[in-house]
Amino acid sequence: MGAVAAEGTEAAIGNALRKFWGFEELRPLQEEAIRAGIEGRDSLVVMPTGGGKSLCYQLPPLVAGRTDVVVSPLIALMKDQVDSLRQNGYPAAALHSALDPESMREVELGMTEGRYRLVFAAPERLVAPRFLDWLGRAEIRNFAVDEAHCISHWGHDFRPEYRQLAELKERIPGISLHAFTATATVRVRDDILTQLRLRDPVELIGNFDRPNLVYRVLPRIDAASQTLEVLNRHRGEAAIVYCLSRRDTEDLAASLAARGVRAAHYHAGLDAESRRRTQDQFMAEEIDVVVATVAFGMGIDRSDVRCVIHTALPKSVEHYQQEAGRAGRDGLPAECVLLYSGADAMRLQSLIERSANEGKAAPEVRETSIKLLHQMRNYASSTRCRHAFLVEYFGQRYEKESCGTCDVCLDEVEGVEDGTVTAQKILSCIARTDERFGATHIADILAGAKTARIRQWNHDKLSTYGLLAELPRKSILNLVYQLVDQQLIDRSEGDRPILQLNGRSWEVMREERKVQLQQPRGADRVKRSRSDSESWEGVDRDLFESLRDLRRELATERGVPAYVIFGDATLRELARLKPTTLEDFAQVKGVGEKKLLDLGGGFVAHIQRYCEEHPEGSA
Repeated sequence: MGAVAAEGTEAAIGNALRKFWGFEELRPLQEEAIRAGIEGRDSLVVMPTGGGKSLCYQLPPLVAGRTDVVVSPLIALMKDQVDSLRQNGYPAAALHSALDPESMREVELGMTEGRYRLVFAAPERLVAPRFLDWLGRAEIRNFAVDEAHCISHWGHDFRPEYRQLAELKERIPGISLHAFTATATVRVRDDILTQLRLRDPVELIGNFDRPNLVYRVLPRIDAASQTLEVLNRHRGEAAIVYCLSRRDTEDLAASLAARGVRAAHYHAGLDAESRRRTQDQFMAEEIDVVVATVAFGMGIDRSDVRCVIHTALPKSVEHYQQEAGRAGRDGLPAECVLLYSGADAMRLQSLIERSANEGKAAPEVRETSIKLLHQMRNYASSTRCRHAFLVEYFGQRYEKESCGTCDVCLDEVEGVEDGTVTAQKILSCIARTDERFGATHIADILAGAKTARIRQWNHDKLSTYGLLAELPRKSILNLVYQLVDQQLIDRSEGDRPILQLNGRSWEVMREERKVQLQQPRGADRVKRSRSDSESWEGVDRDLFESLRDLRRELATERGVPAYVIFGDATLRELARLKPTTLEDFAQVKGVGEKKLLDLGGGFVAHIQRYCEEHPEGSA
């Protein structure tokens, strides 16, 4: 590309960025990815959630004056992206099974006539022979593959239909393919390159760190009360709570609702209408919290989620990075909390083994799944910086000595006093019951429970009976699983596993090895990160809340998600700067030309009224 052409492209990129998104500059790696798209050169772009990867395939067709196709896995995700783009004045459409035949023909006609710059389609539709032939005749030559990790057996959301996308290269010669994903290890990235048959691609790997996210891991004692404690720090804000089972989502949502939280449950066992209603209520800010299985999330493009809680261990670090990464996509501080029990890892491994034994999973899939699970378990039981762990997992170095935004670096991790003595009590109980019982029975003995099984075995006569009676039974059970995690206790396989001692156990008993155990910290130990305090600096919070109300009203009138009107980052900037003229309003980040014309007058008038009624403002 010559100097003049390069300058022209740079100006065109800047103009489009200001006009449609109201931004003045690109984030790291976006310019390189956008140029690869404009030039029609194959590319692989890996950026963390919230890193701006969508812009990398949205901007090139604007500058090049062409129509591109985006492969997207879910109808809900397509719809949200199209709604958001159209609010910005961007010509976009989607082709999916929910459209009637007439609407389908209208979109295809618009593509032929060049009325769209982006059209979203599912992978199954894209590789259908009739549609492939039509794409060739329509001279569509550039394709973006979103959520590209779905193509890899080594990824966490493998979808067989994604493997067929390589046919695009064969059926439509000369096209360019651009793969985008937020979570991919080196192995997954290599698989994407191979499966899509990318030719001399531009490879752009962003920084996997999400410094605006505060990571915390808590020993799970009482999921309902611990979840409520976290959510109380985010009253009136969007949050997602992930559970392992469908029943758990229903029970926890009901418990939260009974305590005044605007919550609803979501899982794949609900009918389509119920799932759609919950999702729509969440997007419209009619509810604050969705309690869900992992069936909820990929199709959610809401940028202002301030909290994600996992009440059970995810299957892999990739799963956790993607699910927790749905918090703080707008770049503002958000909290990610994992409630962990070693029992989760054991339960998940048992399910993996059972699936393999029943022939539902190939041996290599079983081995990979167990390896991924062990790595997730290492994260949950680690006492090193959470940000460093996640960044290094994805093959990058973490340069900071302290992140200042995780429980470890905030010095919130609370140890059990005399952890070695507590461990000795637990190990002694296992020894005195001849290593013949499981974790639940051992916890019952130590708690001094009066169960029929304890009486049957005369375990209420043991010297270890009631040794930890000052602790709740669930707390004792958690401590037992911590010792299993630290390999200080072995656990047999099978449906009724028993606890057994090993060489390390006896080292602890002989006081040759020290033990550290963790307990849930009190609410007073949880600290506010510096980035969270800084993000609110100078913001009139009352004005911010009134702007949220205005945004919600406008979104309801237009039938779009609230964040599509303006994101929280823009609302905070408005509540900080308080622009009372259209000229000042236009300078706010996130205000493009169409939104200035469409929304500027109403927002400016609202801010003017607020300033007249509150001349002193509030902090």
